[in-house]
Amino acid sequence: MESKAPIEHADHLSGLPLVIALAINLLLTLVEAAGGIAAGSLALLSDALHNFSDCGSLLVALVAQRVARRPADERRTFGYRRAEVIGALINLTILIVISVYILGDAAWRLLQPRTVEGTVVIVIAAVALVIDLLTTALLYASSGRSINIRAALVHNLSDAIASLGVIVAGACIFLWNINVIDVLVSLLIAGYILWQSLPMFSRCIAILMESVPTDIEIEPLMRRIQDVDHVLEVHHVHVWHLDETRLAMEAHIVIHPRSIQDMQQTKAAIKELLQETFGVTHSTLEFEFPGECEQDSENSIHANCS
Repeated sequence: MESKAPIEHADHLSGLPLVIALAINLLLTLVEAAGGIAAGSLALLSDALHNFSDCGSLLVALVAQRVARRPADERRTFGYRRAEVIGALINLTILIVISVYILGDAAWRLLQPRTVEGTVVIVIAAVALVIDLLTTALLYASSGRSINIRAALVHNLSDAIASLGVIVAGACIFLWNINVIDVLVSLLIAGYILWQSLPMFSRCIAILMESVPTDIEIEPLMRRIQDVDHVLEVHHVHVWHLDETRLAMEAHIVIHPRSIQDMQQTKAAIKELLQETFGVTHSTLEFEFPGECEQDSENSIHANCS
């Protein structure tokens, strides 16, 4: 019998607030791009490019979220919740590509310095900061249990920090004519984006590859199961993420033939252990008697299995 944990969705993101966030971010992108070209500012252009990716991230997040809410069907028996992980992976990939591009462009500007109009940079970056903070506030309430929405949130939060950095760069250029600060801020922005994105990117890959969750060790889990009454051996164990919040497991459990009348109680005890101790909400257990199990050197604990 499968235990089910409550499933939460980021419903607050849909509707008019998201449409407004998309619209103002698109408008901001156009303004920053025009201002960056006019002022000759790489920091402003990199922020505009980042903002443009934000528009895409919001759209991807919304589409992935709506797909994820679809119920399970004959083709997707576990449902569509992984759509949010895929959406997050798309957004994070875009972020990483943009960061690498900014790093390359910044390196080129160190070799070929350009004059930057500090006043234009300050004004446009200040407007960008206000819009980035507004969009971040719209996303924050829905980001708790969705890596998809958190990826979009990182997009916008990094934009807010980038805009603040661009303002500082513009002030340094305006007050002291230090044009190289524009490039240095761009490098800091790109480094921050990579620092935020790479761990989340790795988590998305781990979920899609059905890796064992990082907070679970197979051997201790198997030993805990073997401590349950009537269990002789545990083998063929697999643990993976169904999505960001739900864990699944399958295993072969060896019990003594004399314990067959207690099999349901043993099964219930194992499932309770898995859910309460390891957070596994979906488990499939196959029961065997000694002599039936295959001798498997991988993921097995041998105990009177002959």
